Amino acid sequence: MVRMRAADAAEKISAQRAELLQPFKAELLGLAGETSQQELRWHLALMIPRLLLTRAERKRAIALLKELLGDRSSIVKTCALQGLAELAGGNPEIRWEVIGVLEQASRTGTPAMMARARKLLPELRR
Repeated sequence: MVRMRAADAAEKISAQRAELLQPFKAELLGLAGETSQQELRWHLALMIPRLLLTRAERKRAIALLKELLGDRSSIVKTCALQGLAELAGGNPEIRWEVIGVLEQASRTGTPAMMARARKLLPELRR
């Protein structure tokens, strides 16, 4: 319960002041790969793309977010889509790959994933 509340607070703060999380980048990436707590996973999926990542860290983040697309929680999967779209917005290398993931989610995902993908696709296609 404490982890979930702390993650919620950190995610809300990072939406406005992402630089506050920067010193904890390695820990956040590590935690995203090892936690099974769904509430923590969905918050991490939103926080990680807000960090300044090296090329290697970005690849790791993309792999982690893709892994979250297979989570049993629809919220985790939907947040992973959001995170991938945010990473792709600033990274032309993966833009078309993420567009493909979003297109698939818009057809075959949960209702929440379908709605989020339909919202994100026009932004990435610009």
